[in-house]
Amino acid sequence: MGKVTGFIEFTRELPKKRPPEKRVKDYKEFVERYSDEKLNQQSARCMDCGTPFCHDGCPLGNLIPEFNDAVYRKSWGQAYEILSSTNNFPEFTGRICPAPCESSCVLGINQPAITIEEIERHIIEIAFEKGLVTPKIPAVRTGKKIAIIGSGPAGLAAAAQLNSAGHTVTVFERDDEPGGLLRYGIPDFKLEKWVVERRINLMKEEGVEFKCNANVGFNISINDLLREYHAIILAGGSTIPRDLSIPGRELKGIHFAMDFLKQQNKRVSHKEVKDENIFATDKNVVVIGGGDTGSDCVGTSNRQKAVSVTQFELMPKPPGSRTPFMPWPTYPMVLKTTSSHEEGVKRHWAVATKEFIGDENGNLKALKIVDLEWKFTEENKPAQFVEVAGSETEIPCELALLAMGFLHPQHEGLLSQLDVELDERGNIKASDKEFHTNISKIFTAGDMRRGQSLVVWAISEGRECARKVDEYLMGFSLLPSKDQNILHQV
Repeated sequence: MGKVTGFIEFTRELPKKRPPEKRVKDYKEFVERYSDEKLNQQSARCMDCGTPFCHDGCPLGNLIPEFNDAVYRKSWGQAYEILSSTNNFPEFTGRICPAPCESSCVLGINQPAITIEEIERHIIEIAFEKGLVTPKIPAVRTGKKIAIIGSGPAGLAAAAQLNSAGHTVTVFERDDEPGGLLRYGIPDFKLEKWVVERRINLMKEEGVEFKCNANVGFNISINDLLREYHAIILAGGSTIPRDLSIPGRELKGIHFAMDFLKQQNKRVSHKEVKDENIFATDKNVVVIGGGDTGSDCVGTSNRQKAVSVTQFELMPKPPGSRTPFMPWPTYPMVLKTTSSHEEGVKRHWAVATKEFIGDENGNLKALKIVDLEWKFTEENKPAQFVEVAGSETEIPCELALLAMGFLHPQHEGLLSQLDVELDERGNIKASDKEFHTNISKIFTAGDMRRGQSLVVWAISEGRECARKVDEYLMGFSLLPSKDQNILHQV
């Protein structure tokens, strides 16, 4: 590595953020950049650890020690080449990935892990600034045409890979702009949309075609695509939210989290909101669900000037650090405090919502909640929760946001018309190795196949699926795979 003693000389430091009281006044990104000196020091912390577990901790198999070494030497061309060889969109993962690679960092056994995610973000932004990121247009086209349905991270990754192999790729997106979750699911304060647009425009220059307002199975015929294209990839994501069927669910003021977030993303992009407006302004907001989507609702509610923001989680409060049941290098289920939590929220764990309470006009005014206790009722059986006697209470709430995850992709329309085989969870059935559905020339990738997951997993799925489609069309493939990346380094 560039500096053998770096991990001894320097400790982990994250870039500064704009103060919470200032950043909640707008929807701009607020994480600043390292100084040149700090970036050099953070990359210097990467050890010559022998077996870099971070390779395997990353779903993409990013070559992390290699690009850290290049950053330390300020070899930006090499750093960008190494990073982009495994990750099509480091500007996304460098901003919104929970960094499972850092949980696998060998230095993390007894010191704070390397700031891998931040170093990744700096590499790609410096590469753009230095003009190192340019369109890579295939010299030869194969004559094979591929349709990709869905322009989220899985669909975009598959499109980029297959286009680089010389195939002609068309991406169909039912919304008015491409990007999927990146465009309308993740708030601008985490991922400004010029970042997404910059990458989409680059892909267009490389030859990828995007067709928006194209809802396959509704205003676009799947039979037409089957006739016109040599292969089709289903990458529409997991879009059916988990509901909460309790008394009072019909009251006004109860919404799915993604409906709330999508509206605000449209407003920030100066786009018309056609549905009934959902605002947190001057309301007591309760976010039901403790994951990242719930956290995004917290940050958005604070920016809309809610009176109060409360977040409930069904599970008990996790520990603040690894326990013996979370050994390195597994991903630890520890307490996570996001930037949105820093901006103001009351967090409650082991709480269940029993009833939505309304006023005489049918508007939500309160929630009836109860504390839970998790107990092991039988040996070798999972823990179950029981209500704590006498703990029922009501809290004021005029806006409840359901952020409890997603069940499966939408079955109505495209999937029902195809009669594609589904697994027991309602996702499209396809193996981890082949990504091929039960229908000839139709493949699937991302959340539509594996269920709700991380953006970095979606990119990995898109890349691996693209390789299988390339093999299907050509009989072989020169596109890289994650396993090859790791084996090459070993």
